[in-house]
Amino acid sequence: MTLDIETLSAKELGALISKASQRKKKLDKRKPAAGVRRQINAIAKKAGYTIGELFGHGASQKAEKAAARAPRRKGTKAGSKIEPKYRNPDNHNQTWAARGKQPKWLAAEIAKGRTLAEFAIAK
Repeated sequence: MTLDIETLSAKELGALISKASQRKKKLDKRKPAAGVRRQINAIAKKAGYTIGELFGHGASQKAEKAAARAPRRKGTKAGSKIEPKYRNPDNHNQTWAARGKQPKWLAAEIAKGRTLAEFAIAK
């Protein structure tokens, strides 16, 4: 819904501000969604259910992912380590998983005319 406030009269604008203020007060009284989500998940788990069983699988995946994310936000990255795809033949400790910017050693070798395939790790 798009509302052009430039076209409103003073009376209409005052009514809009009043409604917006009431709505803001109502929203400010609500608890944070993450906390409510955790409570719902805990209640469902205690009763032996998953959120997916109660509300459908779309709700399950979103709610369970959010609940799993919420408590562990302590500066750690989510996910697992990716196996490297390329290795420096001169220094086997230097690898690259083909994510992000190419490392300097690899960019220098490619600039010399070598190909990326020459550095691929055989599986």
